[in-house]
Amino acid sequence: MAGMVPPGTAMLGEASAAASAKKINEVGKKVDYMNLPCPIPYEELHREALMSLKPELFEGMRFDFTKGLNQKFSLSHSVFMGPMELPSQSAETIKIPTAHYEFGANFIDPKLMLFGRVLTDGRLNARVKCDLTDDLTLKANAQLTNEPHMSHAMFNFDYKGKDYRTQLQLGNGALFGASYIQSVTPHLSLGGEVFWAGQHRKSGLGYAARYETDKMVATGQVASTGMVALSYVQKVSDKVSLATDFMYNYMSKDVTASVGYDYILRQARLRGKIDSNGCAAAFLEERLNMGLNFILSAELDHKKKDYKFGFGLTVG
Repeated sequence: MAGMVPPGTAMLGEASAAASAKKINEVGKKVDYMNLPCPIPYEELHREALMSLKPELFEGMRFDFTKGLNQKFSLSHSVFMGPMELPSQSAETIKIPTAHYEFGANFIDPKLMLFGRVLTDGRLNARVKCDLTDDLTLKANAQLTNEPHMSHAMFNFDYKGKDYRTQLQLGNGALFGASYIQSVTPHLSLGGEVFWAGQHRKSGLGYAARYETDKMVATGQVASTGMVALSYVQKVSDKVSLATDFMYNYMSKDVTASVGYDYILRQARLRGKIDSNGCAAAFLEERLNMGLNFILSAELDHKKKDYKFGFGLTVG
């Protein structure tokens, strides 16, 4: 009788042994630091938060039409009518009615993308993205205007390594910048940046960290210019994301915090936010038909008593 073991005791022992073996395997599993994922570019650290908290809000009426001539070349036409804010030292917002037409040409190829825009107010915008090699990409953008000292140009050279990215920036006004970001674990990446603005005799240094999983993204960034930026995005489901950010300038003592959402429906996408300054905004994109989208934009600034509303159509 003393040598007999109840059947339940043996089953419990086997389950406990299996759980212990699984725990040992998880603890003993090592990270392969020679095969870490490549991080996102340094300039896109807050990409997910910006999608929810910084939609392209506008005031007035907007109409965009894009016509594809072939698989690579297309033309676009845009009409905008609405008020334009003027800089003022008073608390009240000064607006004047304005309208402009924009003509654009686009060339899209797997290794080369060209975008050009001409506006009726005399501005000319151009963007270029060219893959020089499989790992090296050239990005350039320029704006030409008849206003003095308002034209600018910027060239970016992006190099994508196995588990890191680096970027070199060159701009008019003796602007030089460089950034580097490195994956240190499968989920954590660290980076830094440095820039020099020769025309204004200013320089800066910054550091950043990004932690990313399938369900969340947390980002922190600090710079010698006084800027501190924190953001967090939680993916509730495949269609719903919640985001929050915190901006602080320890030189000017300005602080702003905001929370927002991104809700993707079957034929619509709704984004919105509210911040600590009392400003609430919402942006709706709804697909009415294939190639036809309806846009609604609203922004309420209760502190400044500034209320903006816009609607538009996108065809093509």
